[in-house]
Amino acid sequence: MTARFKISSLLAVSAFALTAYAVPALAGRDHIKIVGSSTVYPYSQAVSEEFAKTSGKKAPVLESTGTGGGMKIFCKGVGEAHPDITGASRAMKKSEWELCNKNGVKDITEVLIGYDGLSVALSRKGADFNLTKPQLFKALATKVPVDGKLVANPYKKWSDIDKSLPATNIIVYGPPPTSGTRDAFVELAMHKGCEELPYFKAKKKELDKSAFKKLIKADCTPMRQDGPFVEAGENDNLIVQRLDADQKALGIFGYSFLFENSDKLKPAKIAGVEPSFETIAAGKYTISRPLFFYIKNAHRNVIPGMNDFIAAYVTDDAMGPEGYLKERGLVALNDEVRKKVQKAATDNTGMSRYTN
Repeated sequence: MTARFKISSLLAVSAFALTAYAVPALAGRDHIKIVGSSTVYPYSQAVSEEFAKTSGKKAPVLESTGTGGGMKIFCKGVGEAHPDITGASRAMKKSEWELCNKNGVKDITEVLIGYDGLSVALSRKGADFNLTKPQLFKALATKVPVDGKLVANPYKKWSDIDKSLPATNIIVYGPPPTSGTRDAFVELAMHKGCEELPYFKAKKKELDKSAFKKLIKADCTPMRQDGPFVEAGENDNLIVQRLDADQKALGIFGYSFLFENSDKLKPAKIAGVEPSFETIAAGKYTISRPLFFYIKNAHRNVIPGMNDFIAAYVTDDAMGPEGYLKERGLVALNDEVRKKVQKAATDNTGMSRYTN
């Protein structure tokens, strides 16, 4: 994922000056501050607890802000007031990289920790669901094709979309726009489902690649706001509680939350495949995404225990195939990729996604 960051001599001097300037501002803080994705939060929490127990050092302070919210906070600057690490359920966007750079956060390490499936889940007491991506799009999009035209979504019940589906009202709890889970769901389910419909297949033949991409973004991204889709905030546990209480409702969140609540919830199949460690790792479950955390390298040698915490996070004992993060639902990287990630994390390798 990452490569050795190439720094010009001028930038190297600037980075040194920034770090030196940051030392007095950071010296008063005796703990690590982590913000970001609600999906990555349980993994960071588990590593924090293990780190505090085994090292005797203070556990990091964690805040679940969502991926987008975490990036904004992380990129505000260097110093005691700003977090050291942010978790993300998608890769950092170019606009976020530019915001970081604008505010002096120029040396960042990207750490791919593993994979997570996006679960569409419901109460164990509810009817079984086997959904396709086009069906998901039709259930949740603001506008859908009907008789060759895009119209306001008319579907109220699942059986309105396909008679094989339950004759119950469509009600789906999901994440807000600030969430990386929402970004990933839109890209992996909404856009892909949209592209499979005859209306959009015809548009693809008519338009060039760039114009078609813009069309998909404009017409296939908005989630309906007339009731069937309910934004439930950044707290995935709240969605779990609502699904447990309403056996006809479905919810969208990371596989880790389904895994942790498998006594109460079950997955809807997507194109006949259930999410599991095996199906996600093999790419058979197609609504899955990479998970990351991002390190502010100017803070590494100033915040007590930060380097040790990062090293603990990327050990095989934590993120390996049989590591304790598997118990939280993390799907591990293969051996070759994991070794590269571990080296980049502990060697302070700068992120090169937008620098080459």
